[in-house]
Amino acid sequence: MTDSRPLLFFDSGVGGLSVLAPVAKLLPQAPLVYVADSAGFPYGTRSEGEIAARVPALLGRLAERYDPRLIVIACNTASTIALQHVRAALDLPIVGTVPAIKPAAELSETRVIGVLGTEATVRQPYVDDLAARFASDCTVLRHGSAELVALAEAALGGEPPAPERLRAVLDGLFDQPGGERLDVIVNACTHFPLLEAELAAAAPHPVRFVDGGPGIARRVAYLTQGQEWPGALPPGRAVFTTRNARTDALAPALARFGLTVIESL
Repeated sequence: MTDSRPLLFFDSGVGGLSVLAPVAKLLPQAPLVYVADSAGFPYGTRSEGEIAARVPALLGRLAERYDPRLIVIACNTASTIALQHVRAALDLPIVGTVPAIKPAAELSETRVIGVLGTEATVRQPYVDDLAARFASDCTVLRHGSAELVALAEAALGGEPPAPERLRAVLDGLFDQPGGERLDVIVNACTHFPLLEAELAAAAPHPVRFVDGGPGIARRVAYLTQGQEWPGALPPGRAVFTTRNARTDALAPALARFGLTVIESL
């Protein structure tokens, strides 16, 4: 017997591709559906109430349409706000995305780490809890940037970001007290690993970046261990809640991630 049910990845935009990639590498036999809520993008500037209501309702529709074996909420903002609501609403495994503060603290030699995310993510009490549990001996600097999300989306569409714009974003961390000793940055938005090389080049001194993608891949592999997969891998699907010229222009980039069919919800 084979099981054709896909893994479904969900984000407000294309940032979740940074999570899909390590999962696809670890589970090359898995059918993939990637959903970008382009009609609701960006989540980082929306209210918590909007996200808490929108995400579970949308994932309910997607679960009915694509019958996934597992859903990955590949968005830090949606996970920190709506993960428990989604788990309560859907009877299937839901994997969330949380800031990789624990591995950052394990890597830091100076004991100063940065959390770079959306404004909605960096202000969450969940981040306070992670810092208290896993980085209590560290200074944890935070900075939220909606602009960096837009720059990552544009970069995937073929528009490289200007280095000075990246430096201005990073200044939000490095210009804080203690920023001169910062040695590890948590990419606490799934969009940001798409710009990791550019961010590293723009940083005022050498710094390491960490994100949750590899850990999520291991979690998905664990949750699907022993399951059947289709004999022939179907093409990956990219789904947009609103499809327009901007989303269609992403087709070449999506194909590099194995997503060759583009649909609208």
